[in-house]
Amino acid sequence: MSMAGRLIFPAMALLVGLLFIGSLAIGPSAVSLGTALADWWAGGDSTAAVIFAEIRLPRALLGLAVGGVLGLSGAALQGLLRNPLAEPGLIGVSATAALGAVIAFYSGWSLVVPLALPIGGIAGALVAVALIYALAGRDAGVLTLILAGVAVSSLAGALTSLALSLSPNPFALAEIVFWMLGSLADRSMQHVLVSAPFMLAGAAMLLTTGRALDALSLGEDTARSMGFELGRTGALVIVGTALAVGAAVAVTGAIGFIGLIVPHLLRPLVGHQPSRLLPLSALGGAALILAADIAVRLGGPGPELKLGVVTALLGAPFFLALVLRTRRSMA
Repeated sequence: MSMAGRLIFPAMALLVGLLFIGSLAIGPSAVSLGTALADWWAGGDSTAAVIFAEIRLPRALLGLAVGGVLGLSGAALQGLLRNPLAEPGLIGVSATAALGAVIAFYSGWSLVVPLALPIGGIAGALVAVALIYALAGRDAGVLTLILAGVAVSSLAGALTSLALSLSPNPFALAEIVFWMLGSLADRSMQHVLVSAPFMLAGAAMLLTTGRALDALSLGEDTARSMGFELGRTGALVIVGTALAVGAAVAVTGAIGFIGLIVPHLLRPLVGHQPSRLLPLSALGGAALILAADIAVRLGGPGPELKLGVVTALLGAPFFLALVLRTRRSMA
């Protein structure tokens, strides 16, 4: 293992830790992190303690968790489908999860059932991954996978637009539209508590597939000869992605391209080994989301830029460069 490969895990963990502290410390209000943390720990109700507990802590925790599961899901999907362009946002998983959450919003279930939003998002994500798996199949070519993803994403977008256009309440419509742009702002500890169990369960399932994905990278026959059950591996990746991405989208809206950018940047550092890429992508995704959210907060006066818009501005050129590189390699 190279020196870079040995150092990348502690370096990335240190970066995530620093960005998490930065996310707790940075905001429009000039609040000392030390003072806020001491007041909050002592059970005080000072302004600093309230800002820390009600605004900054849930935002930082969601950034850590959502970024982690998006990076992890992208790496797992790419390993299962053996396709470098598999990413929850690109193949329609995020859009379908958003549709499930919008249905929960629109139907009023979210007002009656506390878990309606994550359940709606998870159900949507599960349908999307199953459709992609059925339409494209394992070992699908780049074109087939992208076409299947476009079809699923377009259908989800059309149904979401239908639900929005039928909304009788313009205020609810505006709220849903802004939510769909993706953001960590104005989230509370309730959002964290509702979504975290599902994201943790999904992440745990995905992390168990590392050795099987290592074997699968050598081919299906080799993986079976080594004793791995590929059907079980596929089910773990599908259900794990649905749980993790569905719960994440349900509380933050659609934040795309994390699962595409992070695995591509980190894969060479771990020797293209899926079992090592999975945890590293989780750390990388968390670092990217926390950094982007800090940048959003430092964006200056005026309305805060949505986090999903920032990741789209980063990811779209990256995706275009990958497509051009893939085109050259296939020529």
